[in-house]
Amino acid sequence: MQHFASDNYAGICPEALEALIAANGSGHEPAYGDDSWTQRVCDRLRDLFQTDCEVFFVFNGTAANSLALASLCQSYHSVICHELAHIETDECGGPEFFSNGSKLLTAPGVNGKLTPDAIEAVVTRRADIHYPKPKVVTLTQSTEVGTVYSVEEVRAIAAIAKRRHLKVHMDGARFANAVAALDVHPSEITWRAGVDVLCFGGTKNGLPVGEAVVFFDRALAEDFAYRLKQAGQLASKMRFISAPWLGLLDHDVWLRNARHANAMARLMQTRLADIPGVSIMFPSQSNAVFAQLPAHAAKAMRNRGWRFYEFIGAGGCRLMCAWDTQPETVERFAADVRQLCTHA
Repeated sequence: MQHFASDNYAGICPEALEALIAANGSGHEPAYGDDSWTQRVCDRLRDLFQTDCEVFFVFNGTAANSLALASLCQSYHSVICHELAHIETDECGGPEFFSNGSKLLTAPGVNGKLTPDAIEAVVTRRADIHYPKPKVVTLTQSTEVGTVYSVEEVRAIAAIAKRRHLKVHMDGARFANAVAALDVHPSEITWRAGVDVLCFGGTKNGLPVGEAVVFFDRALAEDFAYRLKQAGQLASKMRFISAPWLGLLDHDVWLRNARHANAMARLMQTRLADIPGVSIMFPSQSNAVFAQLPAHAAKAMRNRGWRFYEFIGAGGCRLMCAWDTQPETVERFAADVRQLCTHA
């Protein structure tokens, strides 16, 4: 049975699995990222982004975000993020821990998005020696509520960041879904728009494990490998984390997967939107749908075996679609909701 709790419920897509098996069958390789597979993937990512970026691989998104932010901050610095940002609500203090105390300063924003005005308000709130000095602004693409920053919005945030001498970090756990939604080249919403470092998610888009930390400003990556080692993120058999990326990157499988997940979310939104008693909380621009269901319906859906989260983001029921979500599963879920709402 397929579920909608998270896109990381899905398995490995065939192309990623094939690449993993190929790496396993290629014999002995050097350890700790010096293998040929990891080098090939790094080169493919440089080709993808059309720039000479520095690339590292970690096990999960919390490590990617925490260690990337730690490389941008000293302990007396602060990171500006949206109040619903994953680094604020779902990383157990990881960013603060790995930066030895950098404080997260949150700002509100409609549809899960930071704005230049919100960033300016945080930066100018205080500037005295007793307050943590703002150093980084981070945005999530796509956001925690399933919306997507446009190219213009990313550029505007990067512009205020540059004016205020802030680095720009992008939490791209669902970066592929954002690129697919915007139908732009990935460079247009990253380094060409002013992003310094991207945490590029793969686990939610068909990989077995692993995220890529991509430094567009290579100077910021100095000693990052030491951070990985110290944090227990330097895999000895790195090729088994990196190789599946070839399966995603070759023939644009990463975009195919993301487009499918996005399409399933649009279908879910369409089916739920006309059910009495159900309201859509945010525009579904990527692979997430946030819907407010009557309490009795949400409880009954769980009793029927459906899994979804109600504690993430701004509340309501979060429904995540994955690379392998089937239209029939969406239709069956929506039909159950309709039945419960119309026969209460």
